[in-house]
Amino acid sequence: MSGFVEKPEPIQVPGLVHLHTGKVRELYQNEAGDLVMVASDRMSAFDWVLPTEIPDKGRVLTQLSLWWFDQLADLIPNHVLSTELPAGAPADWEGRTLVCKSLQMVPVECVARGYLTGSGLVEYTESRTVCGLALPEGLVDGSELPAPIFTPATKAAVGEHDENVSYEEVARQVGADTAARLRQATLAVYSRGRDIARERGIILADTKFEFGFDGDSLVLADEVLTADSSRFWPADQWQPGRAQPSYDKQYVRDWLTSAESGWDRKSEQPPPALPQQVVEATRAKYVEAYERLTGTSWT
Repeated sequence: MSGFVEKPEPIQVPGLVHLHTGKVRELYQNEAGDLVMVASDRMSAFDWVLPTEIPDKGRVLTQLSLWWFDQLADLIPNHVLSTELPAGAPADWEGRTLVCKSLQMVPVECVARGYLTGSGLVEYTESRTVCGLALPEGLVDGSELPAPIFTPATKAAVGEHDENVSYEEVARQVGADTAARLRQATLAVYSRGRDIARERGIILADTKFEFGFDGDSLVLADEVLTADSSRFWPADQWQPGRAQPSYDKQYVRDWLTSAESGWDRKSEQPPPALPQQVVEATRAKYVEAYERLTGTSWT
């Protein structure tokens, strides 16, 4: 069992039609047919959307995505049309709302890995492969890979887990040409992000992207290179052979699996509310990642 602990009721705004409540975003359509994405402060972990929000999280992720879209503009177009608040929208939507081009989305989570950890490490331990790609012997948790790899996953509904699949399976589902374009774009964007992050003392261990088509043009969509979609590690603390300190939601995951939380993730019980110190520490991690990457203070 998983999903929302408490599913929110979407805010109704004149001129906007509510389309979907995601783990952390609300999706609307305006009268022109454009999509309006609103990033909430919700936090998800272990396929649950938690009952406790992280203040400013949605704004931090939105502003960081906008910064990255600018850094990547020469590599690939993105879906952002405007950051202007729709008429009649609540003031709280300021800074967390994007008006975006409606795309024909590709139903694949496009994951790039430059380091071995997470589900990739689990598969490697069993078979010395990740998504069917053979890797050298002797790698450990946190090892840098010989070169970045494309390790796609199927997109899951809220409460379900994305499932790693092979490149051949992606080609079967979306066609060989589209699969090749997804792989090329994913690795190009990851490599640019990795190099920029490295200059700022941050390791981009892995990340996931979503793409859609605008006619024949492949377009980068959703969020990009945020702490929700990526593993960021402080470079000066990187030490292969152990779990790495990170700027993502690992702090929340660690608390939920600790004895202090009292929660058994294998049970059917929903996770508990986060204590204030975990909320504050998690917010600080998101803000620190934003400030280190962009070089600007969060205000």
